[in-house]
Amino acid sequence: MNYEKINNLIGWLLALIATCVYMVTADQFNSWWDTGEFIASAYKLQIVHQPGAPLFLMIQNVFSNLAMGDTSRIAYWMNAGSAVCSGMTILFLFWTITALARKVFDKSNIATGGWHIARIMLAGTIGAAAYAFTDSFWYSAVESEVYAMSSLCTAAVFWLILKWDRRADQPNADRWLLLIMYIMGLSIGVHLLNLLTIPALALIVYFRRYQKISTKGIVASLTIGIGILAFILWGVIQYLIRIAAKFELLFVNQFGFDFGTGIWIFAFLLVISLGWGIYYSVKRSKPVLNTALLGICFVLFGYTSFAMIVIRAHADPSLNNNAPDNVYSFLGYLSREQYISEPLIKGPTFDAKVVDVVYGSTYKKGKDRYEKMTGSPRYAYDKEMLFPRVYSDKHPDFYRMYLGLAPGESPTFSDNLRFFFSHQLGDMYGRYFLWNFVGRQNDEQKYVGSTSGNWLSGIPILDNQRLGGRQESSGNSVHPSRNVYYYFPLLVGLAGLLWHIRRDKRHASIVGILFFFTGVAIVLYLNQSPLQPRERDYAYAGSFYAFSVWIGFGVLAIIDVLQRKLSVRAATCLAGLACFLGAPVLLISENWDDHDRSDRDFARSVAYNYLQSCEPNAILFTYADNDTFPLWYLQEVEGVRTDVRIVNVSYLQSHWYVKQLKNKVNRAAPVDTSIADEKLVQGVRDYLPFVDQGITEEVDLDMLLQFMLSDNPKNQLEAQNGSAINYLPARHIKMSVDRENVLKYNVVPKNWESHIVDEMTWEYSGNYVTRAELALLGIIRANNWKRPIYFTNYTPLDKMAGLSKYLVEEGLVKKLMPVRMDGPRVEKPQELVHVDRLYVHATRTFAWGNYATQRFVDVDSRNYMENFVLPDVYARTVQLLSAQGDLRRAKEVAIKAAKLLPTRTYDAKEAYHYGSIVDTLYKSKEIEAADRIVDRHMQFLADNFDYVDALARDKPEAVDVRSVQFAFAALEQYRSILSSSQKDLYASVDHLYHRYRNRFFQK
Repeated sequence: MNYEKINNLIGWLLALIATCVYMVTADQFNSWWDTGEFIASAYKLQIVHQPGAPLFLMIQNVFSNLAMGDTSRIAYWMNAGSAVCSGMTILFLFWTITALARKVFDKSNIATGGWHIARIMLAGTIGAAAYAFTDSFWYSAVESEVYAMSSLCTAAVFWLILKWDRRADQPNADRWLLLIMYIMGLSIGVHLLNLLTIPALALIVYFRRYQKISTKGIVASLTIGIGILAFILWGVIQYLIRIAAKFELLFVNQFGFDFGTGIWIFAFLLVISLGWGIYYSVKRSKPVLNTALLGICFVLFGYTSFAMIVIRAHADPSLNNNAPDNVYSFLGYLSREQYISEPLIKGPTFDAKVVDVVYGSTYKKGKDRYEKMTGSPRYAYDKEMLFPRVYSDKHPDFYRMYLGLAPGESPTFSDNLRFFFSHQLGDMYGRYFLWNFVGRQNDEQKYVGSTSGNWLSGIPILDNQRLGGRQESSGNSVHPSRNVYYYFPLLVGLAGLLWHIRRDKRHASIVGILFFFTGVAIVLYLNQSPLQPRERDYAYAGSFYAFSVWIGFGVLAIIDVLQRKLSVRAATCLAGLACFLGAPVLLISENWDDHDRSDRDFARSVAYNYLQSCEPNAILFTYADNDTFPLWYLQEVEGVRTDVRIVNVSYLQSHWYVKQLKNKVNRAAPVDTSIADEKLVQGVRDYLPFVDQGITEEVDLDMLLQFMLSDNPKNQLEAQNGSAINYLPARHIKMSVDRENVLKYNVVPKNWESHIVDEMTWEYSGNYVTRAELALLGIIRANNWKRPIYFTNYTPLDKMAGLSKYLVEEGLVKKLMPVRMDGPRVEKPQELVHVDRLYVHATRTFAWGNYATQRFVDVDSRNYMENFVLPDVYARTVQLLSAQGDLRRAKEVAIKAAKLLPTRTYDAKEAYHYGSIVDTLYKSKEIEAADRIVDRHMQFLADNFDYVDALARDKPEAVDVRSVQFAFAALEQYRSILSSSQKDLYASVDHLYHRYRNRFFQK
């Protein structure tokens, strides 16, 4: 069997094995974050958040057909789509490694036969298999997100350029370059990360086309590569649409043509220009120009996947983010105008003050022409610096803590660089890199300190010295997300890097450029602020891909060393076995338990329980990704409770979203805001400041909305740019209550009817009002109690327009009720609780799927359970029923809660929240169940205290004080509960309490 056949066979076999592993470990449903939105949008070809992923959605839609009409399997088959893409990525990585290794041997005039072929195949196998089971890549391979398909595009174009490199002297070899450009264009419809390979590709072309290599030539080729990257990133993706918008504006506003005329004329001129250029290049025999123009054409062909966005936006589907149905809204969609852009070259420090504002201008689609409107503002600050890294005015406390700045002290440029190297490069990239090739402490998100999300090797003497404590202690070592590789993959990769540099500097530099642009360059470009909502390691998978090439070469490096003492055969077998066990086998064995999502369904369960918490035809206000996207998935794909209308309060700030509320969605009726469309169109009433007019009494909501929506100049103020803006004149608001409707539509429980108020009064505490608050208040006014209104427990109080005292707790949701009563209240003075509804939800309504039996509970699911479900549903219901003397129902809830415990304890919060549940179990004679919970928690707390105690001795500043507080609060609860009845358990709990209380509080 010749080299090509062996290469193809092993590559496809690896791809098949990797794909099978991913499909076996893939999510069966949606997971957290964006997957719910992507699955729902792919299923019905809808519009996702900016800047879109149309090709990804269309391909995932194809995979959804494999469910054969079973809507409960659609999510799995879309996840399988990512698995297939990831398996293909491993195929191309294998071929890339073998191609680069073969180049080294060709350069050294070593015949690629016999054991030399075996060496090449070993390198490809170990490098590709290692990457297949790295933490970040495996994470993306088993969920329906864009990163798996984006990785496939990256792998494909890098392999294709090597394919071109080997055939560059053949006739028509440049067709490989055109195929690369086409894939580049297609990749724009998935994710932009693939474009970062262009500088490395440019370097390969330079090395292949020129015999004499110089520093000047290398710099020039990289500059050209960066220029091509910039041309596609800004020129093709954005400025092409900007020019089209100028044509459209000219032909519609100046010449009076219909909408779309200017775009068609621009497209016609673009095609004619490119066609003429290609004709000219052929006629004049200019091959470089010909290839460049054809390359642009192929990029544009791939880019046409975005036509799906505009076409589907015109259909106005249920999920129609930004409604990009015209050239200006489409341009805003592509340029991510919904999101704040980070400064790159020059920008403010976190404590800078705005000294000037300059407003740009843009256009929006009117009835028969485009209307000019105020665009995004540009701010001037009193404190600015080049290369700004400490710019976020939302995180001043974090910057000061991290940099050791005193209150009122401004950061210097030295502080700025220190933050860049230490936090952005160190914590937000280097840590992720080491997660994948050295090991990971746990899956907790790291903010600061030594207890969460650090990289970890598994070698105690090294880990303990760096992080403090005893990282190998039992409580930490058995955590499923603790994955340790003992530096082996990293060391093999470094050996491969050195071997590659020594044997083939040119291609080593190419892989190095790929590593840089898919890693450090992203850090430079993103300029992320601290305290991100989740870890961002998935964005840097391309650089981990590049490093895996060197892991493959590490085998060759070790073989070279062993050959000094052993035969080629013995050296190859020994090095191959050692590296295979130390990289792919070690990675898959360590990572399997926390990357196997086959039994996870908690995100779906949460969405189901949210929807089932609502009465028919309800309006449910949500806030963020994790209380919105899973609900979209369940409604749009599985068709669960489509009568509930989901309204995201964060999206309510957008004019297009407010307009879409008036559409019927599935079985959910339109939502009336009681506000005319023209009052909240784009650029109108985006921001209304509070201006104190000395009004101390409550202002009627109708009158207040009328004032804020008024176009009368007497009711407006002049803004800095000279325009008239509305404002909020008073904070105290009242709204009359239609008691008849409240009773007619059963808004309040029967036994609460005597507590219905004639007038609701509340205080709006914000310093400004946005379109979101206007729409929210308008919805409440127009609804007049005809439809039940709920807020998720995920929604912050400051997003409820001051109505929190009329929101009644029902577990996962809060229902708006016009009642005032003295109790029952829990913890917060403004909190009402509907105990009977809580009881029904806790014992009958809610279903939690596999949570109690799954082998590993991911951090997002744990956080949701410990921060919302346990305290808001089970602990609260048990406490309230016990306070009412209703031990029978309290027992039911406690037993349900006991059955909800996962297979292991992950956090002291669990022990704390189960205190009242354990108390109820003992009082209701469920002794065995209560004892099991106490034993479980005491074992966890004892192990955790050992670790924290050791950490406190080494690095007291690294101790998670809040976790320690929860632990002692739990112990105090259990001491109180056990003191009168369970003497043996009480003694062990009391011993643990005093032992560590003395250590932590009496030193």
